[in-house]
Amino acid sequence: MKMGTLKLFSIVCTIVLTVSTVKCLDLTEPTTRDWWQKAGFYQIYPRSFMDSDGDGVGDLNGIVSKLPYLKSIGVKAFWLSPIYKSPMVDFGYDISDFRDIHEEFGTMADFDRLVEQAHDLGLKVIMDFVPNHSSNLHDWFNKSENLVSGYEDYYVWHDGKTNPAGGRNLPPNNWIQAFRGSAWEWSDKRQQYYLHQFTVEQPDLNYRNPKVVEEMKEVLLFWLGKGVDGFRIDAVPTLYEDTQLRDEPPSGVVDDPEDTNYLLHIYTQDLPETVEMVYEWRELIDNYHEQHGGETRVIMTEAYSSLDVIKTYYASSTGRIGSHMPFNFRLITEVNKDSTASDYVKVVQDWMSILPAGQVPNWVMGNHDRPRVGTRLGEERIDALNMILLSLSGASVTYQGEEIGMTDGYVSWEDTVDPSACNAGKDLYEEKSRDPCRTPFQWDNTSMAGFTTGSKTWLPVGARYKEVNVYIEEQAEKSHLKVYRSMMGLRKSRTFQFGTVKAIALKDSVLAIVRELPNFSTYITLANLGSQLEVINAVALADSLPDKLYFDVVSVESHNIRGGSVATKDIVLLPNEAFVLKAHVGPVERVYSSICDSWFG
Repeated sequence: MKMGTLKLFSIVCTIVLTVSTVKCLDLTEPTTRDWWQKAGFYQIYPRSFMDSDGDGVGDLNGIVSKLPYLKSIGVKAFWLSPIYKSPMVDFGYDISDFRDIHEEFGTMADFDRLVEQAHDLGLKVIMDFVPNHSSNLHDWFNKSENLVSGYEDYYVWHDGKTNPAGGRNLPPNNWIQAFRGSAWEWSDKRQQYYLHQFTVEQPDLNYRNPKVVEEMKEVLLFWLGKGVDGFRIDAVPTLYEDTQLRDEPPSGVVDDPEDTNYLLHIYTQDLPETVEMVYEWRELIDNYHEQHGGETRVIMTEAYSSLDVIKTYYASSTGRIGSHMPFNFRLITEVNKDSTASDYVKVVQDWMSILPAGQVPNWVMGNHDRPRVGTRLGEERIDALNMILLSLSGASVTYQGEEIGMTDGYVSWEDTVDPSACNAGKDLYEEKSRDPCRTPFQWDNTSMAGFTTGSKTWLPVGARYKEVNVYIEEQAEKSHLKVYRSMMGLRKSRTFQFGTVKAIALKDSVLAIVRELPNFSTYITLANLGSQLEVINAVALADSLPDKLYFDVVSVESHNIRGGSVATKDIVLLPNEAFVLKAHVGPVERVYSSICDSWFG
């Protein structure tokens, strides 16, 4: 502690002891948190974030130019959707070289500069690791298809079933890929079928081959050596498949036998071996940290699995540890426009119920595969939803553009490029397309939303870019961006980092999130998710609340102003209004809190 701060703290303690019955409070942290356990994470979809060279495709130098923006909105880390060398059939998730950068994004020197400048700003860089498959143009697949010694079993190959009608064998079973149709593709060269749980250009790697396991561990070590701070691991549930290749049963959910949801994926997803692989990756990451020092490197796993499966990703019953952050998609999968406050409370309680001791939760509300928050849950609730996300304890994950309230853009059939949509055909493409949530980031109200200096973008710019963009929202007195930034500022407070959290349904439409920490301010986030005015009595929400509470953050359309007060027992919420209320501390405690915040960061 600096001498000046120490003297001031001593003075404050003396004042407290002299004029008040309050004791000088202990400066010891109530607990400790690693950097990732309290961080705001931000997902960048590189093709759509910022274009530096005018070709209409975002790139690494574009990201570098916007690092100060990321710092300004309060995030601690960002993860990059794949930037590896790729034919771009699935826009980077079909990788032809796991140790190189795709030329549209730049060079390895550009990547090195990105990591260096991010670290200079105190930002962490998370890579997207895609272990389930490679591109069919990867050297490994070429060697495997041609039966080069040592590579024969790098992928999942099978002769298929005898065709009763004669001719070429039939696929081994009824498995369906994620992007529609059979998960098996015939190779004329090898005269066998290979498995692809995504597009035909994305053959599944064979994790029952120890050489493949070691290859992919070497990939992780390569990027750790480049200075990355962790990995978001894609499509984890599909790593292993049933060795007997048994048919999967119908789900009864859809009638279309070409749709992936037609089957229950009991033999292609969530096999026990998959979780064991995550434990091995965690061991690798931890060993690297022990050998090289520095701050914790993290792994974040993507799995839309049941809670009983997700729980195992954290740790095994025998004490092995796995993912630091098994992504919590419940705010995507379990709530919709008609959800009540109780539905949100259940999402919180269900996740907390599977959380092992010593772990912290994480909350994800959007990503590059799902409709944007405003489109999915209502534009009028954008601020309320960001407030909910950022009021919960632990780590938060924000998809690029959600902080300014971007909504899905319209993408015509002619402009559609997403393989999921293209495979569905013109009549079904809108239902399957992920393009609308991937439209270019809206930086300003100039041509192409300031995303590129070129005359064309890889996906059309959203129609509302002139009113929904960073520049306009920076200038406005109130905006989604300013609400988001204020919430990120609150998350740095002692109460938000170390305090308890309660999610409470006050009425069908009113959700309360209460953050408390002894000797520090109490914060109450109130969100009206309904279309009717509501009046709330907050007296019983926390211990010893004063008669008045003060508005700390207010939604854009709120009738209240920051710093204004309201009677604790008579709080009015307009339809879709949200705000954070603060129980003010006394003048002496306020000085103390300021000192603590300065000392603890």
